[in-house]
Amino acid sequence: MKRISLILLLIILAGTDISDAQKPAMPQTSDWPSLMIHIKINETLDFCGEPVALHLQEVRERLEKELLLTIWDRPQVALWIKRSTRYLPIIENMLRENDMPDDLKYVAIIESALRPHAGSSKGAIGFWQFLKSTGQKYGLRINAEIDERRNIFASTRAAVNYFKALYEMLGSWTLSAAAYNMGELGLQTEMASQKSRDYYQLYLPLETQRYVFRIIAAKMILMDPVRFGFQYTEQDLYPPLAFDRIQIECFQDTPIQIVAQAANTYFKVIKDLNPELRGHFLAAGTHSLLIPPGSAEGFDARFKQQFQQWQAKNLERVYVVQKGDSLTDIAERFNVPLPALLIWNRLDSRKPIHPGDRLVIYPNETLATQEDPDDRNQ
Repeated sequence: MKRISLILLLIILAGTDISDAQKPAMPQTSDWPSLMIHIKINETLDFCGEPVALHLQEVRERLEKELLLTIWDRPQVALWIKRSTRYLPIIENMLRENDMPDDLKYVAIIESALRPHAGSSKGAIGFWQFLKSTGQKYGLRINAEIDERRNIFASTRAAVNYFKALYEMLGSWTLSAAAYNMGELGLQTEMASQKSRDYYQLYLPLETQRYVFRIIAAKMILMDPVRFGFQYTEQDLYPPLAFDRIQIECFQDTPIQIVAQAANTYFKVIKDLNPELRGHFLAAGTHSLLIPPGSAEGFDARFKQQFQQWQAKNLERVYVVQKGDSLTDIAERFNVPLPALLIWNRLDSRKPIHPGDRLVIYPNETLATQEDPDDRNQ
């Protein structure tokens, strides 16, 4: 009976008028931006100098949708704005040097939100979200030791070359952007089938139908953030990248920690400045690296000294795997952490070792043994 009475009471209350004084106050305009005002588009718009077909009602609706979805994700846009001063000057400069449209920088924003370690379920990585095959086609090094899709300079250079090739092929920056999203072969097939070269009139995969509109929405917001309710000062923005660039020759696999010590900084700083580096070692060969500003002076001498000390302290010991050995047994036998054993030998704990395998062991080495989360399954 009590349950039935409660239900009846709720029904009665639901039908009761509430006076204006009892109604919850709506947020003020300053706290709750007027979305209708924000999506009023009275100006002409273009992407890379090519007009947006706003005379088509369907095009206007698609752009309004992307504007609404974008400005409602206010934390994400705030991070775009804050990161823009760190990375966009680099992209803008490389576009300018190659006589490419400045608007292409907004592609990197919607692809990765300017995050070097951004990844997709399809295997795209980095600032410009290159797939491995496409990245390698346009000159990026992608292997177990290095992934240049995460390097702002190398990946932007590859993106510039890719967009150049797309524009030569398609003769339109708008179509080039669509091809960047879905692949040039797929776009060319759809254009031939539908007898149209107008992006705004093509029926494409839904993600690609949204793609250019997402870029234009990002452009509109970042060109006039205040119009869309984003107030900030220069102090709110992240500082530009600051660094010295050095070249080092590694005659054998070398711990990144030695580079950090020679640069008078931390392992994390070197990894953050060089997000393309994977794992804890530099492979044998020549490397161009970024180090904190001011630390290049005297770096070579410090690096040589640190390397020699590391070699002397950690005389390499090679253990030949015997029948019945396991990684856990070997780690316990030499009193070293299992994760360190995996790092020193580039091993995957999920894969077996075999008799005759040669393992390098540094019994006295104290090395960071945390697995780099960005290196898993890449």
